[in-house]
Amino acid sequence: MAVAPLYKTQELKIYNSISSQKEVFTPITEGNIGMYVCGPTVYSNVHLGNCRTFISFDLIYRYLKHLGYKVRYVRNITDAGHLENDADEGEDKVSKKARLEQLEPMEIVQRYTLDFHNILAKFNNIPPSIEPTATGHIVEQIEIIKTIIDNGFAYVANGSVYFDVKKFNETNNYGKLSGRNLEDMIANTRELTAQSDKKNPQDFALWKKAEPEHIMRWPSPWSDGFPGWHLECTVMSTKYLGEKFDIHGGGMDLKFPHHECEIAQGEAACGVTPVNYWMHANMLTLDGKKMSKSTGNILSPAEIFSGESDKLSKAFAPTVARFFMLQAHYRSILDFSNDALEASEKGFYRLMESIATLENLKTGKTTEGFNIQNWMNECYAAMNDDFNSPILIAKLFEAVKFINSVKEDKATIAEGDYKLLQKTMNEFVFDVLGLVNINEASSDISDKLSGTVELLIHLRAEARANKDFATSDKIRDELQAMGIQLKDGREGTSFTLN
Repeated sequence: MAVAPLYKTQELKIYNSISSQKEVFTPITEGNIGMYVCGPTVYSNVHLGNCRTFISFDLIYRYLKHLGYKVRYVRNITDAGHLENDADEGEDKVSKKARLEQLEPMEIVQRYTLDFHNILAKFNNIPPSIEPTATGHIVEQIEIIKTIIDNGFAYVANGSVYFDVKKFNETNNYGKLSGRNLEDMIANTRELTAQSDKKNPQDFALWKKAEPEHIMRWPSPWSDGFPGWHLECTVMSTKYLGEKFDIHGGGMDLKFPHHECEIAQGEAACGVTPVNYWMHANMLTLDGKKMSKSTGNILSPAEIFSGESDKLSKAFAPTVARFFMLQAHYRSILDFSNDALEASEKGFYRLMESIATLENLKTGKTTEGFNIQNWMNECYAAMNDDFNSPILIAKLFEAVKFINSVKEDKATIAEGDYKLLQKTMNEFVFDVLGLVNINEASSDISDKLSGTVELLIHLRAEARANKDFATSDKIRDELQAMGIQLKDGREGTSFTLN
C-alpha cells in the first residue's frame, strides 16, 4: 500500500514578504511546487553573502522535497543586461569585466559560472531543476516587451524601451512588495540628465539601445541593444513555471527595485500577479560590519576553506560553514566571525559524534527520559514554522544529549524508538540540513589512498621482478618524499604514513 506523502499531514507556514506575515502554504497544484530564485550575475567570484542566500534556498528546496512535493526549482544565470549599481545607465557588469581583463564576455561568464557551481557544490547544495541564462532567452524577452507595449504599459524612446510606472500605477499597485508609495517616490526624486529619455525617473528599462562601444548587443524592432536586468527573470520564471507560480526567492537587497519591477512586468504582460509567496533571505555581516570590497571587510568562500585570511585562525570545512549559516534563521542578519565559526565547528563535531554513537547504541525494552515521537513532531514543527533551522538544530542537540545518556547507561531506549530516532536524525541532519559527515568523507579518502598505494606497491614488485631497479627505487623514494614509508618483509610490502 502506497504511503501518503508527508505534506498531507504537515501544515507548512511561510513568511510572505508581500503580506509581511506568515501564511499557510498551499501550492497552486497539489503535490507540485514551482520555485524561482534569482541567481548570480557572473562577472566575479561568488561572494559569501550570495552563498548564504543560495544555502538558505537549498534548505527550503530540500525540506519541500522531504515533505514529498515534486519541486521544479528554477535559478537563473545573469550573463547580460545587469548594469552598474543596478541602474539603467552605465556599463554592463559582464562587459566591463571583459574589457578590463581583455577577454570575450562569454569567457568571463564561463569562468565565473564554473566558480559559482564549484563553490555551491562544496557547500553540498543540490543543483536546481533548470538553470537558464539571460542570453539564452533574448527572443522571449523581445516578445514580452512587444506585449507590454501593446498593453499600453511601455513606450519607445530613442531606440530604448521603458516601462511606464505611472501609467501602470493607475490600475495596479506599484510598490506593494516593498511598501513604497509612488507619489512619495516621485516627490523625493530629482531629475537627472541621464534620465532624459524617460517620462518619469521611476520608469525602468525593458530594452536599452547599445552605445557604439557596448560589446553585448542583439537586434530588436527598436534598436541593436540588450534587455533590461529585471525583464530576464520575468521571462525565465514564467516560461518554465507559468504566468502564476508558487514561490519566488532571492536576497533581501533584491526586493526593490528588482522584484518590484518583476511584479509590475508580470501583471502588465499577463494580467495576473505572478507569484503567491515572496521569500527573502537576509544579509551577512563580518565582525559586526557590512561586508564591503571597498573597505576590505570581506571574506571569500575560498578563504574560509583554505584559512588564508588574517580574519581566520585556521581553515574550516565547507560543511562547517554551512552548519554555521543554518544556525541562524534565513530572515535574520547573520554576523560572520572566526569565534562564531570555531563555536559552530565544535557543535558540528558533537553532532557527527552522536550520529556515530547512535549506530552502535544498545536498545532495551523501554524508553526512559525522552519521548521520541514528541521530539520528532517538534523537529517538524520547527521546519514548518517558516523553515526555522536554528530551532531544528536545538532540537537535534536535545537528541544528542539523550543519545549520550543512553551510551552512559543513564537512560534506555526501546527498539522501536531507536529506529525512529535514527531515521529522524539522519533525515534532518543529512537530507534536510544537507550536512556532510566529514569523518565518513575522510574514511572514503583513506580507502582510496590505500588502494592507490597498494597499486604502486604492485607495480614496484613487478619492476623488481623484471630487475628494473631504477623504477622500483623511484616508486619507493617518491612515496617516501610524500610521507609514505614502504616496508619490505617476508609477508610482502606494507606501508605507513610518516
